[in-house]
Amino acid sequence: MSKFFPDDYIKSVYDVDFSALYKEGYRLLLFDVDNTLVPHGAPADERAKALFSELKEMGYKVYFLSNNKEGRVKSFCEAVGGDGYIFKCNKPSPRAYLRAIALSGVSKDEALFFGDQIFTDVMGAKNAGIRNAMVEPVLKWKEEPQIVLKRFLEAIVLLFFKPNLKSNKGIKKIPMK
Repeated sequence: MSKFFPDDYIKSVYDVDFSALYKEGYRLLLFDVDNTLVPHGAPADERAKALFSELKEMGYKVYFLSNNKEGRVKSFCEAVGGDGYIFKCNKPSPRAYLRAIALSGVSKDEALFFGDQIFTDVMGAKNAGIRNAMVEPVLKWKEEPQIVLKRFLEAIVLLFFKPNLKSNKGIKKIPMK
């Protein structure tokens, strides 16, 4: 069961202390878009634009990895000034994660991934050997039927994970503001 556990579980990417992560040596941030940063299908809002402006000022490279179509991911990336995007990633395949690392010129140890789903986002990052944080979905249960079904399965995994989270057993905590 632990192979499904994220490295950490956080409420929101908007509460992360990214300057502390930069000091830890992270240089590439990889993000899922839908329900990680904004509700499913929503455009980049002012909060997202401000966050990514701040990340760029800190010196981060930012890529978006999504199983969605190009139009969706490209428009979000352009709206927030990301360095790149990969669409139709076929997560949990590690290919897109590794491609983003290669394109950015950093090592796996300098990359960190944020996503809202265990069976796509977290497993993909784990398959690629990248530190990851599962983000509480922005709008849970108001998604496509196949995602809602996965949410039930994720709830089972999280029942086993949460005692580890409370005790910090095996958890590499993401610094929060």
